[in-house]
Amino acid sequence: MNVKNFGLTRYRVAALLAVGALGLSACGTANSDDTAEAESNGGDAATVEVTDMAGTALTVPTEPQSVIATDNRVFRTLAEWDIDLSAAPVDLMATDQPVLEKYTQNEDILNIGNHREPNMELVTAAQPDLVINGQRFSQHGEAIAEAIDEGVPIVDTDIDTESGAIDQEFRDQITLLGEVFGHQDDAETLIADFDEALDRAKEAYDSEVTVTGLVTSGGDINYAAPTTGRAIGPLYDILELTPALDDEGSTDHQGDDISVEAIASANPDFLIVMDRDAAVGDGTSAGAKELIEESEALQDVPAVANDNIYYMPADFYVAEDIQNYTTVLNELADKWSE
Repeated sequence: MNVKNFGLTRYRVAALLAVGALGLSACGTANSDDTAEAESNGGDAATVEVTDMAGTALTVPTEPQSVIATDNRVFRTLAEWDIDLSAAPVDLMATDQPVLEKYTQNEDILNIGNHREPNMELVTAAQPDLVINGQRFSQHGEAIAEAIDEGVPIVDTDIDTESGAIDQEFRDQITLLGEVFGHQDDAETLIADFDEALDRAKEAYDSEVTVTGLVTSGGDINYAAPTTGRAIGPLYDILELTPALDDEGSTDHQGDDISVEAIASANPDFLIVMDRDAAVGDGTSAGAKELIEESEALQDVPAVANDNIYYMPADFYVAEDIQNYTTVLNELADKWSE
């Protein structure tokens, strides 16, 4: 399917009904196992019933012809499962993940831009019969609904990073995706890998080791608070980390203001750092390693003096998915086991 040929206006209702009828006719050739599986999920050979992350019960097509996905946390999973997209915010995709070249190097995918000013005309042009929406695009759910045909399911895949249980949020999200796209076994594998990494990290961590989370951006060192802090905060909850600094924070994309003197005063044994600019910077600002390890004020902090600093994957800011959290947990387990 070449989505470039859709144009910017909708098909006539009659044409859509004709296409739908052909699609249902084609589904009639599915084998009995496919039919039985679909019926066991409460639908027929053409649909499956799911409950999304917002708790909404939806009927989704088992063989969607045009899929839009907006959630950064699911792009890698969909690419690994070889799911074709007709439109997506390609600008928000990590550029250093080879698997995502399926999308980033595909000129047939309509690029709806970023979450600040998404191109809703292209959402309409894609004529989706399934939308996967979440994370940065959660705020645009109503606008997306207005831009597409009435009745097209919009599956909410957003996760609550402040729930204190991001581990269960990921399990639920990946299970949902497996149900939607018929990749239940692959979903179970992703979850099993994540759980194994979580167990390793829990076992390796010593609760007497105090931890501070930091986000570097634009040459500044900012604070990532327990629970609420961008990307790092949820780790405190699922790993039961002991915070060296327990000030209130927010989910601000650049972290919260903090002085290096405040970090030094907290005297953390261990630092977990996300370099935002490594994912979206223009290369003009100093990186996290330089900012932290060359700061005179931090030289006597145990974490810096003893090289107990963990830098998250460079693409983490744009790919806070289950795969990246699995990587982080395994690498923390290795670091804490040294």
